[in-house]
Amino acid sequence: MTNYLDFEKPLAEIEGKAEELRAMARGNEEMDVTEEAAALDKKAATLLRDLYKNLTPWRKCQVARHPERPHCKDYIEALFTEYTPLAGDRNFADDHAVMGGLARFNDQPVIVIGHEKGNDTKSRIERNFGMARPEGYRKAIRLMEMADKFGLPVITLVDTPGAYPGKGAEERGQSEAIARSTEKLLQIKVPVMSVIIGEGGSGGAVAFATADKLAMLEHSVYSVISPEGCASILWKDSEKMREAAEALRLTAQDLQKLEVCDRVIPEPLGGAHRDRAATIKSVGAAVSQMMKEVANQKGDALLQSRRKKFLEMGSKGLAA
Repeated sequence: MTNYLDFEKPLAEIEGKAEELRAMARGNEEMDVTEEAAALDKKAATLLRDLYKNLTPWRKCQVARHPERPHCKDYIEALFTEYTPLAGDRNFADDHAVMGGLARFNDQPVIVIGHEKGNDTKSRIERNFGMARPEGYRKAIRLMEMADKFGLPVITLVDTPGAYPGKGAEERGQSEAIARSTEKLLQIKVPVMSVIIGEGGSGGAVAFATADKLAMLEHSVYSVISPEGCASILWKDSEKMREAAEALRLTAQDLQKLEVCDRVIPEPLGGAHRDRAATIKSVGAAVSQMMKEVANQKGDALLQSRRKKFLEMGSKGLAA
């Protein structure tokens, strides 16, 4: 564990001291630091519980963006078999910010689509930090149409700060591509399950998360705009992102109350990055359960159920 968030600095100091003691002991066989190191470990565990007991929305944003969280590629490699990636939108290019293809989940054929941020400098640049261009969304549409044609469930993994806002992307129809992807998810007559595994930012996330069942990891976020962007627009000051995060109601817990999110997937203490394997296993279990819940819904009945869900979304939460 090397990347600590701002609010984890006291924890970093304690865990750092424990590691220093152990390093000294490894260099000197006569030195016994077992008790001292154990005491520091206990203190660190207590502090970790206290820090994550009641995270503010802004701190949840920070955890959702942690670079060591499992990304789309990690989930696909761990949860899916016979994954066959499909590339390109048959029009312009292949967008590496979007992964997708045919696979098997619990031995059932599916289509899986997701945003991939990358895990080091080289891959993050290649993946454009998970910010898809129009061709990424058009590739996703092609996969959705394939799923509809062959009756394959669609599983999407959402993790993006938002669609790429560059000049070239706008020239190639970014907003149209996002709208078409969202529209396609509302039209296909196969079950759609989505999981917000990190950031669910703006229309770039909605284009993948318009699903029959939507789950969110405990410390993930999903919002129409980033807290920094919201603060810049409302207060002309991006430093007011904490206030914006509170107002946006972007946490999994808030969105479950608003019925945007159907289930919250618990994360290991300290966030998904502290136990990647356990997090991936939890996501797999949630996807499996969501697939069972919609297994008997097909065709027009499925579309009506999906339509009803979105028309009623938020009504109970807002009334409360």
